Amino acid sequence: MTRAVSVSDWREAARRRLPRVIFDYIDGGAYGEVSLRRNLEAFEAIQLRQRVMVDVSRLKLTKVLFGQPFAMPLMLAPVGMAGMYARRGEVQAARAAEKAGIPFILSTVSICDIEETRAAVTAPPWFQLYMLKDRGYMVALLERARAAGAPGLIFTVDLPVPGARYRDARNGLVRGGGLADRMARAVATLRHPAWLWDVGLRGRPHTFGNVLGAVSGARGIADFWTWVAANFDPSVTWADIDWVRRHWDGPILLKGVMDAQDARRALDTGVEGIVVSNHGGRQLDGVPASIQALPAIVEAVDGRARVLMDGGVRSGLDVLKALALGADAVMLGRAWAFALGGGGGEGVSAMLGVMRRELMVAMALTGCVDVEAAGPSLLVAGEP
Repeated sequence: MTRAVSVSDWREAARRRLPRVIFDYIDGGAYGEVSLRRNLEAFEAIQLRQRVMVDVSRLKLTKVLFGQPFAMPLMLAPVGMAGMYARRGEVQAARAAEKAGIPFILSTVSICDIEETRAAVTAPPWFQLYMLKDRGYMVALLERARAAGAPGLIFTVDLPVPGARYRDARNGLVRGGGLADRMARAVATLRHPAWLWDVGLRGRPHTFGNVLGAVSGARGIADFWTWVAANFDPSVTWADIDWVRRHWDGPILLKGVMDAQDARRALDTGVEGIVVSNHGGRQLDGVPASIQALPAIVEAVDGRARVLMDGGVRSGLDVLKALALGADAVMLGRAWAFALGGGGGEGVSAMLGVMRRELMVAMALTGCVDVEAAGPSLLVAGEP
């Protein structure tokens, strides 16, 4: 295909390269995928004010958040099973993030474990935490993250139960599937020989490295949702943040907040950051887009914690729109997953380079010379 110059290009490259079950896992959402589409449409509806005659010869994209320098206000969000998108995918993505000067967040359900990922980079990755029923193992997992030097913890709280993801069910991923499902996946894999050689064979082992051997059923991709349903803890409450704090002394960002009342409650727990996120439309369908929920949460937080967001970010334009609505930084999820699936670590690096250039163009054409100064004045009155 033509050289990728946008996230939609990398999505198409990933669609062509990956077996369907893996591509659909990245690309799909819950139920009818209304909120997945809404995440994109809400960004498209936001209008920027084009300004002229401003000296934009020098643009400042850097920020310092949680004591860490960001070359631009982006993080690579935690994405599960990235080691199935490219050979040792989490390692490749972490290297690309480091090259770009932004943090990488390793998922609890990554293929490459904390130790392998940490050994591949100079700057340690952040770690994302799902709460499992086995609290003894959770303590051990947090100790491993601390030993790896993780600068902060992303505590994802919007998956007490798995969302109804129809694509995964049709592909047999939800329950592993019977013989017919397994044969269909095998045939689909054979249609992608480049992936089969590079990832299927050379990228082994395909196990969830962080939880392998600790809890039941954590073997591989066909067991993923069965394992999630059996081991994720649906009884988590606000009190569990205190439990996490007892075992973690660094910054904690609460990911999955979509309601201002929940944001205010989160502040009472002392978390350092809130991530406005509808899980990419992969959990509860029919909810607002993350960018639509952002302004009310920014108002509720009122500067008492950092506010980040993810969901639907596909360009540097989107990044600037999120900053204008009060986000301190933006997390990229599907954007880097598509780039990894379509072009490996080099694809992620190229995508981040495009994001940076697009952000700079958007800043220049709105007369914004410093990401720290981005605010509602960049938007057409009444937006969003």
